[in-house]
Order: sequence, then C-alpha cells, then structure tokens
Amino acid sequence: MLQSMTGYGKAFGTFFNKKVTVEMRSLNSKGTDVHLKIPNTYKAYELPIRKMIGNALERGKVECLITEESIEGKAKVSINTDLVVAYYSEMKALANEVGEESKDFLTTIMRMPEVLQAQESEISEEEWQKLKALIEEALKNITTFREEEGQSLITDFSSSINEIERLLQEVPKYEQVRIDIIRERMRKGLEKLTDGVDENRFEQELIYYIEKLDVSEEKTRLQHHLDYFRTTMNASGAMGKKLGFISQEMGREINTLGSKAYHADLQKIVVEMKDYLEKIKEQVLNTL
Repeated sequence: MLQSMTGYGKAFGTFFNKKVTVEMRSLNSKGTDVHLKIPNTYKAYELPIRKMIGNALERGKVECLITEESIEGKAKVSINTDLVVAYYSEMKALANEVGEESKDFLTTIMRMPEVLQAQESEISEEEWQKLKALIEEALKNITTFREEEGQSLITDFSSSINEIERLLQEVPKYEQVRIDIIRERMRKGLEKLTDGVDENRFEQELIYYIEKLDVSEEKTRLQHHLDYFRTTMNASGAMGKKLGFISQEMGREINTLGSKAYHADLQKIVVEMKDYLEKIKEQVLNTL
C-alpha cells in the first residue's frame, strides 16, 4: 500500500512508578534520518531504538521524543556538592577582587549547569521490554497515519494522471491541421524564392519534414508511462522513488510533444499536461 512520508504516532504507558510517553513525527526525506531525544535513563538503548525506527519506517526524517514523568511527583535528583563549592569559592573571590559586598550566591549557583543532576539507574530487562512495546505501538500508529495519507496521495495522483490522459486524447484532432499549416507555410516560403514549384519534389520534402515532427511514438510512450504509473502506485512496498523515475519519463515525452507542436491549441494542451505533471512531482517527493 502506498504511504506518505508525513505521519504522526504516539503511545504512552505506566510502569515502575513513572509515566513514559513515546511521540513520533515524520516528514519527507531522500533517506532515513532519525532524530532521537530520550532521557539519560534509556541512553544505553539508543542504537536499538534507532534500528527499530529505521526498519519500520524505511524513509523519511523522523523525530522521536521519549519522556518519562514520576507518578509520585518527586524527581530523583542529587546536588553536585564539589561543583557547588567550586562555584561558590570562585564567585566569592571575584566579589572580593572587584570590591563588591559578598551576597547569597547559592540562589545563582543552583541555576548553574550540572549543579542538579538526575539520579540515573540501570533499567531492568523488564522495563526495556515495556519501553520497546511502547515504541512498537507508536510506530504502528505512525504507519497507520502514513497509510491514510497514502490513500489521499493515490486519489490526487489518479486525478492528475486521468487529466493528462484526457489531454493526450485531444492531441490527434490537431495533427492534420498542424500538417496543413506546415504545408502552407512551406509553400509560401518557396513561392517567395522561386516562380515555380515542383509539386512532386515539394511533396517529398514535405513528407520528410513531417516525419521528423511525427508524435506517434511520443503519444504511445506517454500512454505507457501513465499506465505504468497507475500500476506502480497501487503496488505494495515503498514506491516513491520509482514513481519519481516514471514521472521524469513522462516529462520527457510531454516536452518532446511541445517541441513538435507547431499549433497554438496543441501548445496549450502541452502546458496543461506540464501543470498536472508538476503536481504529481511535488506529491511524489512526499511518497514513501
């Protein structure tokens, strides 16, 4: 099933007297880019967590935030006494040197970096398994979100593909008119250069010229790419890159049609095709 790279998933649970929340957001990216913010308590499991996210989401810029909150409302912290004493001595010495009256420095010192430290303890295997279950639940939720967004992408893709196909079916009505315009333009040009025109030679040259401007192959290839795009977007797995390649091939055929148009209405059709193709390309960038 087609998925978007945009998603959101959340899970939370309570164990060992604390509430743990896992929150994930993802955006489009060429590869897998995981930004992880977790408590120091779980730092030892950073690599397994990254691996879980990378395997589950495949592509995208993913932000994962894991927080823990004590249910008892009491955080386990300690004061770095050696650091406090060092700060106090330095601040008191500085005050004496500049001639300022000594004040209560403790209020300021307690706000200094690394004075208050959270007490860390190794988590048990049981706690890791519970955290792992929360991460899996959050990944499941974000995947569901991405699948729902993927359905919206399929709807938008189908609409644009159908419009390009409709415009492609309008091309044949201008092909004969375009040949007549080219014939008339060439005849007028020759009449300005010479008094008489060898009709047989003129027709031979005209056929040679028109063959170069034939768009039959471009129409056939473009229709093939449209059909292939439909098949691919309904296939399973990550198809974003493949859809990107197909849209590039569609662009080549549309550009060639434009270069061979030689008719105002046909040029308008090509411009409309390009407009729908740009919409497809923008959405492909957000497709897994």
